[in-house]
Amino acid sequence: MQNWKRLLMLIAAAIIGLAVVLLASGIALTNFIVDYWWHDELDYGGYFWLKLLYRYILSGSVTLFFFFIFFLNFWAASRYLGIDETAFTRLGHTEGTRYRRLLKLFQTGSLRVYTPLSLILAILIAIPFYKQWNAALLFLFAPSAGVTDPVFGNDVSFYMFSYPIFTLIQRELLIASVIATLAIALLYWLEHRLLPGEKREWPLGARIHLSGLVIITALIVAWGFILYRFGLLYTDVHEPQFFGPGFIELRYHLPLIWLAILTLLGAVAASLIYVHRGNGLTALVSLVLIFSVALGARKIDFIPGLIDRFVVKPNPVKIEQEFMRNNINATLAAYDLNDIKIIDVMPGLPNRDILDQAFREHLYNIPVWDPEYLDDVYQQMQGIRPYYRFPGVDIARYVINGRLEQVNLSSREVNITKLPSEAQNWENTHLRYTHGYGAVITPAAQDGETPMKWFLRDLTLQSGVGFTVEKPDIYFGEENLPYAIVPNRLSVVGISSFDEESSYNYTGSGGVPISSLFRRLLFSIYFRDEKLFFSVNIRGDSRALFRRNIIDRIKSLTPYLSLDNDPYAVVTPKRIYWIVDAYTTSGLYPVSKTSVTRFNRDSEDKQFNYIRNSVKIVIDAFDGNVDYYVANPNDPIIQGYRKAYPGVFKDMSAMPPMLREQLRYPKDMFTTQMSIYARYHQTDPALFFQQAETWDFPLVNDSILKPFYFTTYLLEGLREPENFVLINPMTPIGRSNLSVLAVAGTPAARGGRTDFFKEIVLYRFSREVQVEGPSQVSALIDQDPEIARQFALWDQKGSHVLRGRIIVLPVGRSVLYVQPVYIVSTGTTRIPELQRIILSMGNVVIMDASLERGMERLQERLREIGPQVPPSPPTAPVEPPPPQLPEIRPM
Repeated sequence: MQNWKRLLMLIAAAIIGLAVVLLASGIALTNFIVDYWWHDELDYGGYFWLKLLYRYILSGSVTLFFFFIFFLNFWAASRYLGIDETAFTRLGHTEGTRYRRLLKLFQTGSLRVYTPLSLILAILIAIPFYKQWNAALLFLFAPSAGVTDPVFGNDVSFYMFSYPIFTLIQRELLIASVIATLAIALLYWLEHRLLPGEKREWPLGARIHLSGLVIITALIVAWGFILYRFGLLYTDVHEPQFFGPGFIELRYHLPLIWLAILTLLGAVAASLIYVHRGNGLTALVSLVLIFSVALGARKIDFIPGLIDRFVVKPNPVKIEQEFMRNNINATLAAYDLNDIKIIDVMPGLPNRDILDQAFREHLYNIPVWDPEYLDDVYQQMQGIRPYYRFPGVDIARYVINGRLEQVNLSSREVNITKLPSEAQNWENTHLRYTHGYGAVITPAAQDGETPMKWFLRDLTLQSGVGFTVEKPDIYFGEENLPYAIVPNRLSVVGISSFDEESSYNYTGSGGVPISSLFRRLLFSIYFRDEKLFFSVNIRGDSRALFRRNIIDRIKSLTPYLSLDNDPYAVVTPKRIYWIVDAYTTSGLYPVSKTSVTRFNRDSEDKQFNYIRNSVKIVIDAFDGNVDYYVANPNDPIIQGYRKAYPGVFKDMSAMPPMLREQLRYPKDMFTTQMSIYARYHQTDPALFFQQAETWDFPLVNDSILKPFYFTTYLLEGLREPENFVLINPMTPIGRSNLSVLAVAGTPAARGGRTDFFKEIVLYRFSREVQVEGPSQVSALIDQDPEIARQFALWDQKGSHVLRGRIIVLPVGRSVLYVQPVYIVSTGTTRIPELQRIILSMGNVVIMDASLERGMERLQERLREIGPQVPPSPPTAPVEPPPPQLPEIRPM
């Protein structure tokens, strides 16, 4: 009986011990386990293990490599340590025994001493590789770019992928070789100087060993100088004239680097000859002096200053034109600006009616409503419940009543911070108010003094044009959403959902199951929230939804992608989706100008000189599924990631057609490209140096005029006439007149095409004729007495006048400016109301409540003025008439 009790106690103790071990392991590995569950729930379980495998295989291999470097050197040194036994007899038994043990420890104790020492040193040396394992992936998997740098003739992929890894390897190898050389020299010195015994010559093997270490160290240093040459490609000492190396770097510094490499290797060889044979001192001293001069000459500014003063500055264009051309060509290639189409236009007022039948039929796409002010309208008129919020207004285009129409839309997300403080408890936050609901859609163009027109509105999702959403619940969005537990046992009343009781009946596949007490405990630890563990409202089929902000969700999966600051919602008959533009960037494209941008959710600005919009990311607002589609398969960075992570990045043809139709040219990309092209369109080095034709973003009332989306019909320029474009005017630097209209386009939402392309066309106005820019048109509006009287009248009635953004549209060879005017109450409730639309062309300003009526009045005033076509110079040769600006017609 006692034996049975003892056996049961042992079994119970074993079970309890095993449970404690499992619990302790689970607590210690909570983040790891939950992270795996989250990846697996998104069908990225294999991707999770692959990332882990790459990280620790690459980092572990480097650690093992450095371990063997140290261990084998220590082991070899221990073989050459000699013991003079007669010396110990002279010291007496006690002291001789102590020294014998000490020396034998270094000679024969390699496993006990050198193994842990080598491991510690290897880990310390390999730490930087643990941090840069993602860069190592591109080094291993990214293909050649097919473009050579203009200075050294290497493929640019070498600089983007290999150069940083080689630099890291060289630095860490140098540290390891110096440590190994000093440690081995110390071991030999301890034997022959400090330990008892007569002074003897070092063994031949020891001398060969040390000599080999010195040679290896010298070769690594020489390799560092060779890599240092490539750093000249990123110098910015010639800014603001140009970026990259110039005459002084490539004709003065580069030869000195080669001289330093050759004299270094020669000095090491001479030193070894001198140490082993006792001759060659003169050669050694000479080489050391030349090496010192080669290094010192690069640090002294006197000689480069003389070259710059007497050679470069008197003839800057002639001397530096080759290097400026290198910078221009590299920058255009790095920012994907080589294929920009430029159409020169001689400006003038149109010689026909502006408001012809074709233009009249498509007025409805002019985006009169500003997203900035429309957001306030949505909040006040469609928020409906205190816990709903519209995070921003997006632009889309849909086929409505048989025509392609541009619309504004916004998703209605949950934000319980707007609830009373006493209602912001744990159950409401995590179990009850778990999701937003639906979206609102309004046409882009509307008239003033008329009620707001809605295409989709209210929690009933009322629509008169056929918009329907089967599952409009939004569990994942742009808000900073806390974790949610669904389904659960709470009785949810009055919260809109496609299910009558959404939290109870959540039918989505999103979230990680909480199917056991162990999982509940781990989630409680992970979220640092004990209420989750003790709540009685969590069911056996409950799921934890977390990382619900779509940007955080993407960054947790693919932190190596940079994200656009403007995610946008897409409403489909099935559900609501989010689309996020993702960029691959590099700061190591040779000779390319550096830009600085803060991408979405980045904590600091990012410097780069290469960018591609290579990925379109789709997030399901209901389930949280994340899909990556490659929009630029020619980008070597995304090609590298596709090879490293097979199955993660899909072809664009796999994207559902209704989502593919909503793709667009991203604003961050276009803004970055235009900020570069504003100067780098001057491809002639002489013009580039003069900067006489540099452009700038226009300013209106000290604010930069931002590009806007427009669904258009282009008669000339882009490959397909129907396009969804970004329009951005540019002015000469320091001036206000209009220089160019930049149009970035993508195919419109028709045709069901499976590919995706984007292009930029620039309509460049002649410099000989004045074309009013946005700030000048704004000044004309301010000076119009009729408009000023009306503004003063509105400002006296408890309201305030707000002028919206200026929209710039090309018409014929002229430019039409459109600016909405809103009235907003000076009280606490802010609901902007569209009152008037201002139209301007050729110094004529018209304000009207109706867009069409305003166009008619503008046409009448222009007829009174008559056509204004600039005369040709009398001495000019007879040439074909200049092309008209391809008219942009709203679709």
